Parts: sequence; C-alpha cells; structure tokens
Amino acid sequence: MDTLVDDIGSFPLPQGIGRETYSRAYEQAREAIFKGKDPAKDEFTQKNFCQVIVDSFRKKVASGLDVINFPQHYSGIKQVGDAIHAAMAKGSFVVDQERAFLPEIYVLNQEAKHLSEEFEKKIQLRVSIFGPIEQYLAEVGATAYPDVLDGFAQTINRFAKNSILNNKYIETKAVSIDEPSLGHSSFNGTPELIRETLEKAYDFQGPTKQIHLHFSSGIRDLLSLKGLDVLSFEYAASPKNIESVSKSMLEEADKQIRVGIARTDIDAIWAELYEKGITKPTSEQVVEPVEMIKKRCEFAKGKYGERMTFTGPDCGLGGWPNQETAALLLERTVKAVKSIKF
Repeated sequence: MDTLVDDIGSFPLPQGIGRETYSRAYEQAREAIFKGKDPAKDEFTQKNFCQVIVDSFRKKVASGLDVINFPQHYSGIKQVGDAIHAAMAKGSFVVDQERAFLPEIYVLNQEAKHLSEEFEKKIQLRVSIFGPIEQYLAEVGATAYPDVLDGFAQTINRFAKNSILNNKYIETKAVSIDEPSLGHSSFNGTPELIRETLEKAYDFQGPTKQIHLHFSSGIRDLLSLKGLDVLSFEYAASPKNIESVSKSMLEEADKQIRVGIARTDIDAIWAELYEKGITKPTSEQVVEPVEMIKKRCEFAKGKYGERMTFTGPDCGLGGWPNQETAALLLERTVKAVKSIKF
C-alpha cells in the first residue's frame, strides 16, 4: 500500500495580512455563510479571508502533497469554540447543525473547479478539527462530566459531517480529530469515557478517520476505538514517541499509523542555528535537508511497513517565518518520501 504524504494543517499567513485582520475577516465570512451570503461579494472578506485561503492552499497543492489540509490560519480551538460559546449562551453544549461548519471548506468547495483544472487533478482534501477532549479542556476544564462531553462529541461530529465533500473536483480524503493533550493533561476522564466520547465524534462515513496526537503515550488506550482508521503522532521532533508503538499493536487492533518525519518546532530549530552562529538563517538553513527527512521516513516505514499509510511533517507550521519557508518544508518532505522505493 502506498504511503500518502499529507500535512497537519497550520500554515503562516501571507505577508501583509495581520492575524487580527484575518481573524476579523474570518468571523465576518463565517457569519455571511451562515446567513446564506457569499463572503466573496464583500471586498474586505474577499481580500482578507477568501483570497488568503485560496492562495495559501494553492501553495500547499504546488508542494506535491497527496492529501492537503485546508490552510489553518485561524485558531483551531476557536474554530469550534466560538460556535460552542454561542450554543452555551442558549443553554446547550451541542452546536446547531447549520452553525457547525468551517468557512475554509466552503471557500475551497467554491474554488474547487479552478484549482482542479489548474493542477490537472481532483483535489484530495484533509480536514483537521480539534477534538471533543481538547475543546472540553479549553472550555470546561479537567473534571469530566459525561453529559457535557457527549454534547461536545455531537458538536465535533456535526463539524466533521459538514466538512465532507465529494464531487468531480474535490474530495475530503481524510478527517483528523486532533487531540494533542491526550496522555499529557490533567483530564480525569477514564479511558472508557474517552473512547466513548471519541466514537461518537467519529460516527460518520466516507473519509479516512485520523486522530492526531502530540505524544504516543495515549495510543494504547485508543487502539480499540471503533471507527478510527489512523493514529498519528509526532516523531521528527520527539523521536522517543516511536518506541512505544509497535507494528504488532497496530496489527492486532487493525489500525494504521501516520508518522511525522520532518521537524516543525521552529523555536528549537532557531535556537540550534543560533548556537552555531547563524543569527539570520535562510529558508534553506531552517528547513531540514531531504536526506535527513528521508532517513526518518525509511526507519518508520521499516518498522511499520504497510501499516504506515500516511506521513508528512510534524504539526506547527503556523508559527514559521513565512509561507515560502513552510512551503519548502512541504516540498522537501514530499521529495524525501517519493524518493523511497517502498
């Protein structure tokens, strides 16, 4: 089975667009879509949201990724959290179906024909959504209340279902529910409650279902999770993660794996370059060489074989210095993987 190259989602904003301006445009576009209006008809939202999404996505497609996450320029927590706040104000933890959507998906669906024709292929989309546990930790805290968690799970499920596209020009190939705090937080929910919550979130059909973790310590508790296809963890910046997940574990649970093979921990990369006397590094110096990324990929593939169905960079490109450097990382990762004969 081929190993597909994807990305986790976050990406730097283009030069000239500030985070505050983008966030304002995002929120205005979201409200316009909810009201049945086209956000591209408004000059401000067209310039500072719609065009930003399309241009950023175009750069990611051009890098050669097999499966491309929408450009996550807005806070991953707030994407869903804003809607949860509105629901909570009305006494519910379940976001109304018509409010449970991502504006980026709307824009990419509108532009899918142009993008598909430009790149001469059907666009394979990846959708990342911060999961019910992560949202719960941000909104409620570490004490687990099953009924409240159930509401969060239903909300994430609605966002996922509303993100599934499949037409001539674009297809949602994978949906990832991101739970970066699992295994390393004070959340006191039992493994059974966590599995029950996530299974409700994953109750949809069609795309490959991923879960993205920062640490592999929580994977053992998720192996029996119904509806989940692919477990994902950071490896490039956290090499020890790979030690606690064996191929036999995946085989017994009939699960696949995604391994991060290119470093994105930009602060640590900068610090290492500074120690070498490089105070103003170029993009070429910031991004790891193809051979280093390839070596990690070969090791991971050697360990997991056909169970490693996805790979790509670790997460965290949003804090990178510019889009060009981030795109170079994607390009080198693709080149590294495609140069290996699996």
